[in-house]
Amino acid sequence: MCGITGWASFHSDARPQAPVIEAMTAALTPRGPDAGGVWLGERAAIGHRRLAVLDLEGGVQPMTDRPDEPAIVLSYSGEVYNHHELRTELRARGHAFRTRSDTEVVLRAYAEWGEAVAEHLEGMFAFAVWDERAQRLLLVRDRLGVKPLFWATVDGGLAFASEPKALFAHPEIRPRVDADGLREAYSLLFNTGPTVWSGVREVEPGGVLVLDRGGIRERRYWQLEAAPHADDQEATVERIRELVGRAARSRLEADVPLCSLLSGGIDSTVLTALLADELRRREGPDARIRSYAVDYSDQAEQFTGDVLRTGHDTPYASEAGAFIGTDHSTVVLDPRALLDPEHRKAVVVARDSPIGVGDMDTSLYLLLGEIRRHSTVALSGEAADEVFGGYPWFHNPRALAAETFPWLLVTGDEAAMPLNPELGLRIGEFRDDTYRTALAAVPHLDGESPAEHRQREMQHLSLTRWLRQLLHRKDRLSMAQGLEVRVPYCDHRLVEYAFTTPWALKSFDGREKSLLRAMGVGLAPDSVLHRPKNHYPATHHPDYNRGLQDLARDALATEQVRALADESRIKPCLDTPPDHLAWGHRLRLERVVDLALWLDHYRPEIVL
Repeated sequence: MCGITGWASFHSDARPQAPVIEAMTAALTPRGPDAGGVWLGERAAIGHRRLAVLDLEGGVQPMTDRPDEPAIVLSYSGEVYNHHELRTELRARGHAFRTRSDTEVVLRAYAEWGEAVAEHLEGMFAFAVWDERAQRLLLVRDRLGVKPLFWATVDGGLAFASEPKALFAHPEIRPRVDADGLREAYSLLFNTGPTVWSGVREVEPGGVLVLDRGGIRERRYWQLEAAPHADDQEATVERIRELVGRAARSRLEADVPLCSLLSGGIDSTVLTALLADELRRREGPDARIRSYAVDYSDQAEQFTGDVLRTGHDTPYASEAGAFIGTDHSTVVLDPRALLDPEHRKAVVVARDSPIGVGDMDTSLYLLLGEIRRHSTVALSGEAADEVFGGYPWFHNPRALAAETFPWLLVTGDEAAMPLNPELGLRIGEFRDDTYRTALAAVPHLDGESPAEHRQREMQHLSLTRWLRQLLHRKDRLSMAQGLEVRVPYCDHRLVEYAFTTPWALKSFDGREKSLLRAMGVGLAPDSVLHRPKNHYPATHHPDYNRGLQDLARDALATEQVRALADESRIKPCLDTPPDHLAWGHRLRLERVVDLALWLDHYRPEIVL
């Protein structure tokens, strides 16, 4: 995995601007700690930071089609899992290869198919191609948006980067926030396109952006579609088994140590079991995959259930590891370490955003850092809940009837940091307008029942919005530690098939994730297969709550935080006894602290 950046402009010569592209590239060093490089032409500058995973010697970037006077320059981040098949096809079409990297496959695929290259790729990726012949910059992002890609206009063109921080190293792009940006950040609607930063946008998942002398144009090469489903229950379970198995196997290729994140839930357990079986098939019966879980030193004594958590993960993760036969480790964190200002600042800088989930972000960052000591690639279970209907809002009549985004019933105003009403942001109206727009984008089939119609809406909202913030979180925090995370449940063929599967089949046993549970028989212990949905763990130690309240008080002592936050709604959270601080109120304090760190680091110009 890597970091990409650069710009193209038809109004200036990029060749004298080496310090700019070098600064932009250096901003992404955590994403690519192994190597870096830049390419400068008259109209474009391209930068790259590399985390070496495949073809450690041959995959150097930016990559060009030929050493002298290149016609194509590529900066690529991600993994293309069908690169072996594409290499065979491209060789048959007359292309010669210098390396065995998937990077060169993407380069030659662009030479063959041009702007249509994305349709031929399977995997997670974000890349930029500068075409000297056509004087054209092409930006491409994978179908589900696993890999990030941001852009902003500059004089005569645009700049791009894996993270906004690299854009801010360009002299024409400054960290600036307006009312629209605050609405995007704090409404918790997870739009793709606009960001908290004024003028900085994301390339859409499944999107292509082209810059040439005619201007900027965008198109989608992939999106979810509704289609009839002909398979019965048995055939559907079998097809799901094939698709999940294929996705898992294809993501095992690496020239560096690899592991699995094993929480003790059904998603990660089924995935880890498939990976372990495939590793034994390839390397012999004694091969064991590493697996990791996270816990807190106080959890066994202090755990109490809340709106997101029904039980303690560690016993289930240990049981799953023993059942599968992994080399399992539990990373135990001291809750007090989550209060360390340096750790919290590192997380905010990794996100480029004031919005996160507090201690859960900090603990994930520390977990991934520990894993990076032993592995360079980790596989994770993100998207299984969205694909198979695992969230409570798929099953809760109140959520199904609500005329708003379903997660707001859990995370809405109770957990969001309240903004100063004098800012006049009208977030309620913004949410209503955005919800109507989101529903209008959902594809439907003629003749669907109202119940099926609604479930399709819920799945589309979950896959195209809620999932995005989970993928952002995992990408940013893992890449800040130089760790690549692969997400097999985001395989677009699996997502397409599940989206067309009727809700009656997704819930045939009267519970969440019926299809995954059915295909997981024999891969996971019964205790895990039948365990209720449990979210990422959080500490319950009163000392953490007490320390968080102190940090929030310090944050509110700064003038800019007070100007943005509604102190009257935060004060009750500060006055609550630490051992009685509700989850939603605690998250409200987390966001006050993160806001202060974000403002202090980026010093954004705020224009309201």
